[in-house]
Amino acid sequence: MNRRCVMSTARQYFQWFIDGFVVAFIKLDALFHAVSELTPKEIELSTQVPASQSGTEKKPTGLKKVVAASMAGTIVEWYEFFLYGSLATLVFGQVFFPNAGSQLDGILAAFLTYAVGFLARPIGGIVFGHFGDKFGRKRLLQVAIVLVGVSSFLMGCLPTFDQVGYWAPALLVFLRFAQGFAVGGEWGGAVLLVAEHSPNKSRGFWASWPQAAVPGGNLLATVVLLGLSATLPEEAFLSWGWRVAFWLSAVIVIVGYYIRTKVQDAPIFEESRLKAEAAPTPGYGAIEVFRRYPRGVFTAMGLRFAENVLYYLVVTFSITYLVVVVKMDTAKILLLMLIAHAIEFCLIPLVGKLSDAVGRKPVYLTGAVLGSTWGFFAFPMMETADELIIMIAVTIGLVFHALMYAGQPSIMSEMFPTRMRYSGVSLGYQVTSIVAGSLAPIIATALLRGTGSSVPIAVYLLVACAVTVVAVVSMKETKGISLHDVDAADLEKTAALRERTDAR
Repeated sequence: MNRRCVMSTARQYFQWFIDGFVVAFIKLDALFHAVSELTPKEIELSTQVPASQSGTEKKPTGLKKVVAASMAGTIVEWYEFFLYGSLATLVFGQVFFPNAGSQLDGILAAFLTYAVGFLARPIGGIVFGHFGDKFGRKRLLQVAIVLVGVSSFLMGCLPTFDQVGYWAPALLVFLRFAQGFAVGGEWGGAVLLVAEHSPNKSRGFWASWPQAAVPGGNLLATVVLLGLSATLPEEAFLSWGWRVAFWLSAVIVIVGYYIRTKVQDAPIFEESRLKAEAAPTPGYGAIEVFRRYPRGVFTAMGLRFAENVLYYLVVTFSITYLVVVVKMDTAKILLLMLIAHAIEFCLIPLVGKLSDAVGRKPVYLTGAVLGSTWGFFAFPMMETADELIIMIAVTIGLVFHALMYAGQPSIMSEMFPTRMRYSGVSLGYQVTSIVAGSLAPIIATALLRGTGSSVPIAVYLLVACAVTVVAVVSMKETKGISLHDVDAADLEKTAALRERTDAR
């Protein structure tokens, strides 16, 4: 292939992606205008009875359908997001960064592109949070699933470094940014769609199901990679097999999008939206959240810190450690991860139910304290090269993670009023990923390369967990609180602030 042909191919891939983005934004703009013209009567509401209007709280009908819609899209998006993380270790270092000095250098370069998705996530959280608080959770979730599906499908079409040179990693970074942007907007909408429909006394349980979709997506990605790596020769897997994993996302995206068309936003959001439309100034968006609820945002960031670091050390860096240090076969690693993810998938709803029974703080604090110990015993367990011991080490890490992760949707949704809840939870959740999850594999790989020991990595995790312990201790217990009461308290604060402003 001559240079002119190579450059033409690269420009064609780039143009396809740009055209896709233009079409997406045109449709998005039309969608927003269509939604803004709807009247309240045209919006189909679920049958939830607000606690403030009924003497007894009732479980809303259709709640399981809402959970399914939320999980369907979340599984798709995290399948694609974690697929990239696994391939960054197994494939991308060789395909897109073949000139790296060593295996670890190539993996480190691939992890740097992996971090680009995390940098994009807060931007996606801010944009989707703003419009999600204005137009609704469901509409933005439909946009998110299409965007992440298109960008991920195109990843499977990328040329290699040997074909187009530095255009290959450049296009990979560009698509990774688009993927991260969509995932950044996905989480807040998915968990709020469920949390705002859920009864007060069981919000922890119901809202934890979208969290279970995260290991579910990882589970699906692991199954696909395991099947491909087990059935294809290594040369074929590196050449084209990894692309199939991305192309399969098209089927899953269609299914997820269809399921999400069958649900509607919660009544509490519709009430809030109508009040916001009547207000003289907008009461939503990132700036408003920071101005009115800075403590909530920073507490959410602190809660997220250790959980995010722990997860990416367990599911991403562990693969690197097992490949480079333990010299373990890729197929065996993926099989162990498969079992561990399946266990966490089943465990998360149980932890969510536990948070409804004993409280959000005790469960979360337990996870943070136990998580601080994982690095000190898990890496020595991996070095035994015993498959059962390695699986136990990874599974224990995901159990500690579940104790923190399951309660996040209910905790964060109870921190902010409905009018700015999407922005609030997205900021608290996604901004932290820049300094936590995105850097965790990079820092751990650099520490391993620089010291040849796992102890500094364990100390790094210990410090991260100490940050989260402080956040848990400082937060309020919100088990069983009504979201209507949160809105009422916000209304009182707003009225008091307006009175003070008028008095001046």
